[in-house]
Amino acid sequence: MASVNRVYSALKDLVNKDQRGFVTPAVFNSFASVAQMNLFNKLFEDAALNKRLRNAQSDAGRDKSRVKQANEDLSAFSKLATISVANGVGIKPSDLARIISISTNGVTLCSTTTSIPVQIVYDEEKIDYILRSNLSTPTANAPVALISYDIQVFPTSITSVKLRYYKDPEGLNPSTGARVNSQPRFGYTVVAGKEVYNATNSVDFEMQEHYFAELVVEIAKLIGVNLRDQDVYAYSSNEQKMA
Repeated sequence: MASVNRVYSALKDLVNKDQRGFVTPAVFNSFASVAQMNLFNKLFEDAALNKRLRNAQSDAGRDKSRVKQANEDLSAFSKLATISVANGVGIKPSDLARIISISTNGVTLCSTTTSIPVQIVYDEEKIDYILRSNLSTPTANAPVALISYDIQVFPTSITSVKLRYYKDPEGLNPSTGARVNSQPRFGYTVVAGKEVYNATNSVDFEMQEHYFAELVVEIAKLIGVNLRDQDVYAYSSNEQKMA
C-alpha cells in the first residue's frame, strides 16, 4: 500500500523545488484522509465508466481490462459482517461506505448453503407497496431490506443477516501492514529542529501503491498547489534509481 512517508516526501520536495510554498506535516495530515477518500470515491465512478466501455465492447481483455482493474482495486475494501436484527431493525457498520449485498444467515453443508439473498430497497414508497401487496409480501424465503438510516429487514422474524459491503478507507500500520482504525498520518520526531519520519506514530494509506502519484497530486490540489502528473512520476522514478 502507499507509504505515507513516500507520499509526504514527494509532495514536500516537489513543492519546495519549484518554490511554491512549504508543506508542513500538520497541513499534510489534515488533507491526507480527504485525498484518499476522493480517490476511493473515484473508483466507483471509474467502475461505472468502465462498465459502459465493456458494454460498448471497447474494454481490453484479460489483465488489461479496465473493468477488472477497477473491481480488483475495490475488492481490497470489501468486507463481510453479521448484523444482528432486533424487531426488524439492524444497525449499519460504522465503516460502511457502499452496500454490495445482503443475505440471511444459513448453514453450509457439502458446499451448499441455505443462505437466501435479501432484496435491497432504498425507496420508502416502494417498501410500503411491497408490504401492502399480497403478491410481494416478504417471507423467510423471500426477505426484503429497506436501507435508510438503519437496515430494516422484513419479515421481522429474521434475527440476523450477512452484509457484504465496501468499507471506508482507513490506514495501515507501516511496520506490520495490518489495518488500523486510523486515518493516514505522517508521524515524526524533531531532530536538530527538523521533522524526521517516525514509523511508530505514522499510519500508511490503505490505497494501493499504484495510487502513489494520484495521492500526491490530489493532496497538492487540496492545499492549492498545481502539480503535473509527469512531475510526480519523474520524481518517483529518480527516487527508485537512487535507492
